[in-house]
Amino acid sequence: MPSLRAAIRRPIILAAVVVGACALLAASCGSPSPSSSPGRSTAPDGPPEQLTVRVQQSYPHDPRAFTQGLELADGSSYFESTGLEGRSSLRRVQLESGEVLQRRDLDRSQFAEGLTRVGDRLVQLTWRDGVAHVYDAGTLAPVEDFDYEGEGWGLCYDGRRLVMSDGSGTLAIRDPDSFELLDRVRVTNDGKPVQKLNELECVDGTVYANVFQTDQILRIDLATGRVTGVIDASGLLTSEEAQQADVLNGIAFDRERGVFLLTGKLWPKVFEVTFEPAGS
Repeated sequence: MPSLRAAIRRPIILAAVVVGACALLAASCGSPSPSSSPGRSTAPDGPPEQLTVRVQQSYPHDPRAFTQGLELADGSSYFESTGLEGRSSLRRVQLESGEVLQRRDLDRSQFAEGLTRVGDRLVQLTWRDGVAHVYDAGTLAPVEDFDYEGEGWGLCYDGRRLVMSDGSGTLAIRDPDSFELLDRVRVTNDGKPVQKLNELECVDGTVYANVFQTDQILRIDLATGRVTGVIDASGLLTSEEAQQADVLNGIAFDRERGVFLLTGKLWPKVFEVTFEPAGS
């Protein structure tokens, strides 16, 4: 989503036995620790779990990149969508160094937004242009475009469907092949509607959503729209770094290592983090 300091834009019986054995023998089964497990919450209805971030590592990030979408490419690089008219791009970036390995600039009139990967293709939203660009993930060559109504903010792929945000508290479910609108999911936090859902990451039936102009990330059960966790991601930047940076925006999940990558608009760093219960 937008905002340059709020000025540029408005802003199944056998399976149970196996799972039980793994819970008792976590090390031998190779299960992630509860604190790092990103999957769907089994907590009952009620107030969401309060979580915080634990930084495992940080990497350099282009401080001129107005990050709108983040998506893992492989273990050593990520795809990034950057915004602002005249500066919007699609990039593949080396994680360790922050070096831009590949880049495709958008038309200067367009403001790029959320980004996700669907197989060997990348889908990139635009803010108010009503077009989603599709690229080859290997070459970044354009493949096709999809048209849509309304604003485009965040985008993720759950393995079957695209999930899209538009800055409201409702997520749009779309067909990944045609971009046809299939359904809408209203998101609630302890029964109350939420707003400003922005950059998205889909993980095992759960959607992680940056909340625009805050340091919060919401963990959302996509089947119900219920917020099952609220993640406090404040304090990642030093006070000096924060003076030159804009808002938190950019979240990608590394399934192989069970960690998330977080960054923001004009941030000098990308952070490798896990989500932990608050106070742990």
